[in-house]
Amino acid sequence: MNDTAPNVIIIPAKVETPQEQEKKRHLRVAAYCRVSTDSEEQLSSYENQLAYYTDKIMKEPGWTMAGVFADEGITGTSTCKRKEFLRMIRQCRQGKIDMILAKSISRFARNTVDTLNFTRELRSLGIPVIFEEQNINSIYPESEFLITLHGAFAQAESESTSSRVRWGKRQAMKSGHAIMQYKWLLGYEKGADGKPAIVPEQAETVRFIYDRYLAGDTLQGIKEALEAQRRLTAAGNTTWTTVNIRSILTNEKYCGDVLLQKTFIADCISKKVIPNTGQLPKYLIQNHHEGIVSRETFDAVQLEMVRRNAKAGATRKSTPTGRGKYSGKHVLSNLLFCGECGTAYRRCVWTQHGVKRPVWRCVSRLDYGKKFCTHSPTMDEEPLQQAILAAVNAVMLDRGALARQLAVAMERELAPVLGESMSLADIDRALEELSSQFNSLLAEASANPAEDYTERFRELSESTARLKEQKAELEGVYQKQSQIQKRLRAVSSAMEHMTAELTEWDEEIIHQLLEKVTVLSREKIRVTFRDGREVEQAVNQPKRKCITA
Repeated sequence: MNDTAPNVIIIPAKVETPQEQEKKRHLRVAAYCRVSTDSEEQLSSYENQLAYYTDKIMKEPGWTMAGVFADEGITGTSTCKRKEFLRMIRQCRQGKIDMILAKSISRFARNTVDTLNFTRELRSLGIPVIFEEQNINSIYPESEFLITLHGAFAQAESESTSSRVRWGKRQAMKSGHAIMQYKWLLGYEKGADGKPAIVPEQAETVRFIYDRYLAGDTLQGIKEALEAQRRLTAAGNTTWTTVNIRSILTNEKYCGDVLLQKTFIADCISKKVIPNTGQLPKYLIQNHHEGIVSRETFDAVQLEMVRRNAKAGATRKSTPTGRGKYSGKHVLSNLLFCGECGTAYRRCVWTQHGVKRPVWRCVSRLDYGKKFCTHSPTMDEEPLQQAILAAVNAVMLDRGALARQLAVAMERELAPVLGESMSLADIDRALEELSSQFNSLLAEASANPAEDYTERFRELSESTARLKEQKAELEGVYQKQSQIQKRLRAVSSAMEHMTAELTEWDEEIIHQLLEKVTVLSREKIRVTFRDGREVEQAVNQPKRKCITA
């Protein structure tokens, strides 16, 4: 046994200096306040909150000011846009704040998930959030239930407010009230009467874009032309983008209409903007204001855009995706097709004895030889162009025929379906009558259950089905005739600019007039105009030996 006495060493208590005692005694307290709108009344409340928290923290002897963080005119449903809130959280993570004061949970956040996430993170850092209105201290785990409850109420209030605002906006849309965003709308400014007023200099730029697109230019070509002329965008820049140009070409406001609810917000929390592709109704206000371009020009651009987007690729080898690309360099790249295999033609330049010779050849022949297309001819460019010009001039000799065709198309659009005597209105009235008869028969059958009404019900159902089928057919015809009418008007407009016979190749006019040119043989082509007329034209190809595929 060890008889040695234990040796006790006394460690004296640490004596804190007055500075250390002062630092330990004081809590670094911050306050957060927010107003959700930037109205004068709310900004006054914002100033009052700043003054209140500054006075409260400075008067408390155990507290020291760590800052008042305030966001004005900012939503409470999302924290990503609240810069001061995020700066406060960063300082908490850096250990610069010991406690946070907030008026209420709804002022802190109106998103239940954000409220819980941030209060939990702050609790893990040992930082309480005091919600004065609810008298809740987030440092205690049992407070989480109350925070969740009040946060859910705040979020529900935001959702209810958002729902009321959406309802109000949609009622305004139904009544024809439109709000214009002039900041990004080239060509218009807010007029004295509140309606859009045309800005002449900007309107010229808009017309230039529409004219060049209808003349066959690509979006990239229009962009380069605008920048070369140093024309200004809606933002006042000289740098254009093809996205901006496409937006101008597809904006119905330039023909005087306004289409409302093109997009909608998914919910008040995520605020994600979703294109409206049929989920909600749209509201078209026609003749809302003076248009910069005519409705015919606008419709012609939309048809041209669809035509370019629908361009099919020549072969799987040249376009593996099957989707062709519109070419603005040579108009025949989009018009010339092989009569044997239906493949597009491509421009090639041959050199014979030092002389360059532009020719057009079937892409299938170029890609696969004679595997799929055996007899497609090679067409010299100059005689091919002359033949097309001859076909155009032949049609131009009788412009009255075009006017008559336009009148016939318009009459057909207003007429019933082939051989039918009923219009859409007649069919709708007949369907209403059949519905009334069906309800009457149903009431009669209920009153006399012993009788057999099967045959009469069957006759009414069959009549209703026939009328609905007839209505669908009639609507399809109307739609087709409407498209033909627009195409006829586009061709008529192009022809009006042709005061004399075409003697030289003009890419713009050819692009506007023709739908397709089909190579039938080396000596003959078929020219199809956009109004549907077709002309077979002889081609005077040179009698010389051609290079074979």
